[in-house]
Amino acid sequence: MIVLDTSTVLFWTQNRTLLSMPALAAIQEAGSLAIATISLWEIGWKQRMGKLHLPINAAELYERLRLVDRVTFLPTTADIWLTTATLNWHHRDPADRIIVATARLHSCPLVTSDETIRHFYEGAVW
Repeated sequence: MIVLDTSTVLFWTQNRTLLSMPALAAIQEAGSLAIATISLWEIGWKQRMGKLHLPINAAELYERLRLVDRVTFLPTTADIWLTTATLNWHHRDPADRIIVATARLHSCPLVTSDETIRHFYEGAVW
């Protein structure tokens, strides 16, 4: 299993040419793809704020991804919240902190284009 961050979910579903070759290979080779549920919130919130324009809304994207056999949505649990509070990382974005904590707690690689996350999380792929 690998975890996809929000931008990777968008690149993978909307325009795969935006994925790096190692990221695309990791996605293609993974037995299962995990998405932190906060990514759905982040997509919906950015759409609502006019910062993200997609042909479908977050709920429709979720419904389509649910149909993909190897996609799993990982909820934000108490353990994940507690891990976000203990990350020795000065990054303030709660969505990014939750996604990193999710990957860490599940001992999974994290596919991300975010350079800040890649410098912090040793299991990052891009």
